[in-house]
Amino acid sequence: MEKLDLAELNKNRILISDVFEKNIKNVEVAGWVHNTRDLSKVKFIILRDFSGMIQVTGIKGKTPEKIFKDMEKIPRESVIYVKGKIVDSKQAPNGKEINPDELIVMNKSEELPIDIPLNIKDESTTELPKRLDWRSLSLRTRKSQIIFRVQAKIVEGMQEYLRGNGFIQVFTPCIMGVPSESGSEVFEIKYYNGKAFLRQDPQLHRQLTVLGGFEKIYDIGPVWRAEKSHTIKHLTEHRVCAVEKAFIDNEHDIMKLEEQVIISALKKVNEDCNKELEELGIKLKIPSAPFPEINFPEVYSILEKMGKKISKGEDLDAEGEKLLWEYVQKKYQGVDFYFLNKFPHKIKPFYVKGEKNSDYARSTDLYFRGMEMSSGGQREENYETLMENIKNRKLNPKSVEWFTKFFKYGAPTHGGFAIGIERITMILLGLSNVREAVLFPRDPERIVP
Repeated sequence: MEKLDLAELNKNRILISDVFEKNIKNVEVAGWVHNTRDLSKVKFIILRDFSGMIQVTGIKGKTPEKIFKDMEKIPRESVIYVKGKIVDSKQAPNGKEINPDELIVMNKSEELPIDIPLNIKDESTTELPKRLDWRSLSLRTRKSQIIFRVQAKIVEGMQEYLRGNGFIQVFTPCIMGVPSESGSEVFEIKYYNGKAFLRQDPQLHRQLTVLGGFEKIYDIGPVWRAEKSHTIKHLTEHRVCAVEKAFIDNEHDIMKLEEQVIISALKKVNEDCNKELEELGIKLKIPSAPFPEINFPEVYSILEKMGKKISKGEDLDAEGEKLLWEYVQKKYQGVDFYFLNKFPHKIKPFYVKGEKNSDYARSTDLYFRGMEMSSGGQREENYETLMENIKNRKLNPKSVEWFTKFFKYGAPTHGGFAIGIERITMILLGLSNVREAVLFPRDPERIVP
């Protein structure tokens, strides 16, 4: 193998996309061997970097002999460096190719342990669990590249709206001294000579930050749930964009805010990932506000008419969610996003604000094509009511005193929501499993790589 001056390479190397966007005649590029083809007197390498792909063409008698011979021995996914001339070619992808003057194998690949499809529309013949075992390799597909480009733009779009409307980003703790919600679904960790817990939600610390005088905040980060769920939509670790706002009238202020965050996110994806969406055959529809709202007392009668009876005061199950999505499709044609509001208060955490003289709460979930994307709504700001909620749920007041004590000293009306970033990516791109929208998924059976 020839020795390559990496400092020189890094100085002179250009991205493959620059070859097509700029009028460049001599180039130095580096990347992965996407595919090879040998026609005896002509040899081809499709070279791939993060920005795109280009064809490298070796011609017998024209290309230096050593390079021509080396081209037939380079395995797929090897990392190579190529220096050469750009020529127009009707046969080459995107109309340009490189005739190499220099080619160096920087790192040769062994035989691949999984199938990495050559084309974006081809499905891997390797099952998802094994692809996740070899995740760094499965990320090399064009589809994976698009998934995480889109996901990045979803988050950017959310941030752009929030920053533009006076919200500041904060960073709440991931380690809790006590479980943040129900103790049965938390991960316990050793903390010096005692124990602590990974947070289930940045909710309570966001509320305390609002009580600290920060009226508009958002927090992007991980949360953990120790649920033994083996579904296509559950993870033990996922990320959220969590927003909190003070001085609201009611939960509808929060719903209006969440609508605009979603619209901004999808607009950003449409503007910056239009080419990528086309590659996947996706035509993104930007929703219009307001999103439809279904109040929970009405849910029971809707489902009963569809043959599904749920006792009043109980939550929806998976079948109920599916039926409700069918109802929404029929009643609100063309709508993808909708809210469920007024959940039964008794099934919600103690910090959720209840409606006066009602068994229901100012609690909202946002759904996207039948799947829950977020929970949110108005929080209880009154100390005495908080303590009554705790008593009704048979919680130990001492276990949440670190949170509730601050409500004695002046708390504004407030509310918020937390949107699951992986789930919205999954539904937006029509992925069959949320694990495809996570770089390195964590579930009950998987904690490596």
